[in-house]
Amino acid sequence: MADTEWRCVEKLKSMSYTCGHCGESLASQIGYRGMNEATRSNEGLIYICHYCHKPTYFDLIDGNIIPGNPYGEKIDDIHDKPVNDLYEEVRLCMSCGAYTASVMCSRKLLMNIAVSKEAKEGLSFAEYVEYLSEKGYVPPDGKEYLTHVKDMGNEANHKIAIAKKEDAEDLIDFLGMVLQFNYKYPAKLKKRKEKK
Repeated sequence: MADTEWRCVEKLKSMSYTCGHCGESLASQIGYRGMNEATRSNEGLIYICHYCHKPTYFDLIDGNIIPGNPYGEKIDDIHDKPVNDLYEEVRLCMSCGAYTASVMCSRKLLMNIAVSKEAKEGLSFAEYVEYLSEKGYVPPDGKEYLTHVKDMGNEANHKIAIAKKEDAEDLIDFLGMVLQFNYKYPAKLKKRKEKK
């Protein structure tokens, strides 16, 4: 990138994307072209969001988009602030390719979910997994997946290993389901009952 020359704002080929700053979906044609001075080839593009007017960088060499978008579904009605904040942190880790951090934070999120559902603080991770399973906070066949999460977290925390993108995505998908099951749908039902 040291040899990249950035041109003035210009009309570019239209690019459809979701802005990593504001979350809006858009198609933009306004931005900057990054040209390699030596090869005269395009190395990157910066598009400007119509909504928040912030830049998004598209690296044409390695395919990265910065800022990326949080992975997984945004879940409303998580009434427990630490649980909500950790879930958003897990999703944001994915947006910048921090897959190991996402896996490690997911483990902490499961512990916080258990505590928000009245598990005692200070238990081991295995005890929190057992608590969530025994008390029905995961679907009936979810215990095997919880064990998988425990093992992934152990590997990320205690071994010199880098988590894979696919592992982090699977984990967020599972956590999203657990959060919907325990927060979103109960809140939705409560609101419906209050309207009657």
